Amino acid sequence: MTTALILIDLMPRIVALPVAPHSGEDVLQRCRELAASFRAAGRPVVQVRVERPNVTEQPPGSDFVEGLVHDGDVVVVKRTIGAFYGTGLDEQLRKLDVDTVVMAGLVTTLGVESTARAAADHGYDVEFVEDAMSGLTAEEHAFAVHHTFPRFGEVRTTTDYH
Repeated sequence: MTTALILIDLMPRIVALPVAPHSGEDVLQRCRELAASFRAAGRPVVQVRVERPNVTEQPPGSDFVEGLVHDGDVVVVKRTIGAFYGTGLDEQLRKLDVDTVVMAGLVTTLGVESTARAAADHGYDVEFVEDAMSGLTAEEHAFAVHHTFPRFGEVRTTTDYH
């Protein structure tokens, strides 16, 4: 069994949002470092981005941040808040013999939390990298990290993965 890193919605238009307590750029940098560590250890990296359903064209900045996705990464395009529904993510993780997922990205209480809840429902162990995610407000991020996430798994920081 193995552990996979799941990076949520690291797209220019989302990284640019006024998130807190960590800036989008800080989250992006920490996620890049986490991804490099996982790849060096031979562990899967899953890159998730969202597309708005029922529109002819996605808003500018809807692709992944440049240089984020590497060969061998699993790429998932979601059309809901979480990354499991309708994407085949569970099947891809099972093929890679994943039993634990490490959650990071944007936004804490939206894509990250929704994906983590679904991961737990699918039977995965879940870890959260507190300083590699951020919320729409510092208060909602803190509430999720201190009250909600510990009910689903372990809350860690990027230094735990180096």
